[in-house]
Amino acid sequence: MGSGTVTAKDGTQIFYKDWGSGQPIVFHHGWPLSSDDWDAQMLYFLSQGFRVIAHDRRGHGRSTQTATGNDMDTYADDVASLAAHLGLKNAIHIGHSTGGGEVARYVARHGGNGRVAKAVLIGAVTPIMLKTSANPGGLPLEVFDGFRAALAANRAQFFRDIPSGPFYGFNRDGAKVSQGLIDNWWRQGMMGGAKAHYDCIKAFSETDFTEDLKKIDIPVLVMHGDDDQIVPVADSALLAVKLLRKGTLKVYPGLPHGMASTHADIINRDLLAFIKG
Repeated sequence: MGSGTVTAKDGTQIFYKDWGSGQPIVFHHGWPLSSDDWDAQMLYFLSQGFRVIAHDRRGHGRSTQTATGNDMDTYADDVASLAAHLGLKNAIHIGHSTGGGEVARYVARHGGNGRVAKAVLIGAVTPIMLKTSANPGGLPLEVFDGFRAALAANRAQFFRDIPSGPFYGFNRDGAKVSQGLIDNWWRQGMMGGAKAHYDCIKAFSETDFTEDLKKIDIPVLVMHGDDDQIVPVADSALLAVKLLRKGTLKVYPGLPHGMASTHADIINRDLLAFIKG
């Protein structure tokens, strides 16, 4: 049908798109966006003969605006419900930012029995964003408390400030600013629920994916821009790849957190090479 919904274990309705045929590629979006953030990848890989699937995480986009269950375990279980509903086998799972954490947790919990062939983490929050005694290079809790305060005070303005500035690197000197990307980020964000978005800040910042990464026994490509101002590369990709059994790291000089949109041609080319390799 091209799109639909699947009912999660607690009754939450998860919206998804499902186009084409062939080996399935499942895309997992970042906070606070939706499956629409993958337009450039969905169309490209559809044209390359793949079946492309993307869902709106609970509380985001067109899925139920949940008051509960906005945590990584539940997100992963929701993906398992989607994969079972669509009968997915030998799939490639690609996650950006928060979606990268979702991929790691899903593959570690549900990825066996031939369900997942490969995975990709793009600008991912793995292994953990929060500064702790075990993760001294992380970001202090005050940063994420600031996110929560800004969201609660004026979510609409906060969702203008992020894409206008650090997300796409539009705050850098000489940056080529796309008002369309900014507007589309805002549109996607405002479709979701404030409670789910608020809770998800804790999920993406405080969840420790160390053990998930260690469990994964399939090829994983870790892609990260070295000018990522949202998820700094030194405390994410450079650590995550060391925990993976079959990890490959690719760092992009000067590219921002939202590089899959600003530099889709580069990212799509490298994704295709990894999938076919």
